[in-house]
Amino acid sequence: MSGLYVVTGAGPVGWTVAEQLAERGGRVRVLTRSGSGPDHPLIEKLKVDASNPGLLGDAFEGAAAVFHCIHGSSYSAAAWQRELPAAEQAVLAAAGEAGAVVVFPESLYSYSDPRQVMTEDSPRDAAGGKRGIRTALLRSRVASPTDTVSVVAGDFFGPRVRMAHAGERMVPAILAGHSLQVVGSADQPHSFTYVPDLAAAMIRAAGEAKLWNRVLHAPTNPPLTQHQIAHAFAAAAGMPAPRVRAVPGWVLRALGLFSTGMRELGETLYQFQQPFMMDSRASEEQLGLHPTPLHVAARATVEWWRSELGPGTGPAPEGTSAGAPADA
Repeated sequence: MSGLYVVTGAGPVGWTVAEQLAERGGRVRVLTRSGSGPDHPLIEKLKVDASNPGLLGDAFEGAAAVFHCIHGSSYSAAAWQRELPAAEQAVLAAAGEAGAVVVFPESLYSYSDPRQVMTEDSPRDAAGGKRGIRTALLRSRVASPTDTVSVVAGDFFGPRVRMAHAGERMVPAILAGHSLQVVGSADQPHSFTYVPDLAAAMIRAAGEAKLWNRVLHAPTNPPLTQHQIAHAFAAAAGMPAPRVRAVPGWVLRALGLFSTGMRELGETLYQFQQPFMMDSRASEEQLGLHPTPLHVAARATVEWWRSELGPGTGPAPEGTSAGAPADA
């Protein structure tokens, strides 16, 4: 990929998008408040607040696409409402002036009936709390004159994914040989998306004008229970399968009386108390992409965590080094 691309945010999605763009030969400009981002000769890291409209004109100049990957300062409806809509409007306006398409990573929160398998054609009219905020953001993108693409993913896992059900709540404990506590149910099918697959889909969509101004689904493997994904990580790590226990919903709701974080988690507990499944086959066909096989994705995830946690995190699988970073 030639040309200039802008990435706002350097969390797991923004970081991975920037890395993949640079590996394909694109020049990348990463905007964060701290100036963080991947180290690569083709990546320029700037200290820019992407929610400040006055700072975006120069930063977006010459960009073919903007990948807007910032998230709220906390996992709460109040923070999302306070921060995300204004930031998106600033980015959409500046990208429109620059003639750039804006590509968004998106969640499943807005889907009206998550009890059904969620497809690209499913209604997205959820109301209230964090779900309603995601619905409003999608509607604002439709209303904007700037070209956009929204790429929907399930719960994240993969290198650099920390604050996630299949991130720091799961992998470090498996590497330490500990049992796991998960929310809701350990035995309900749930869609988990490997972040490098989301990044690849966002990049492909940015380069295909026929895919703009629509909602796509990131390539995602068939749903897994929390038991199954934990066992996949354990197998990739060469560790015994962990004991997995579920924290009942009533416990989380009771804790929510005293903890804002637990109350916010309880709002989306339905995702783990019943099947919560997306279907990405239609988008895979349009994008020409397919999800990374689970055993490959699990191995890359485990090796990244080993590189972060250091020695003493369980035996490395045959043919790997416990301290070597993942290739993905």
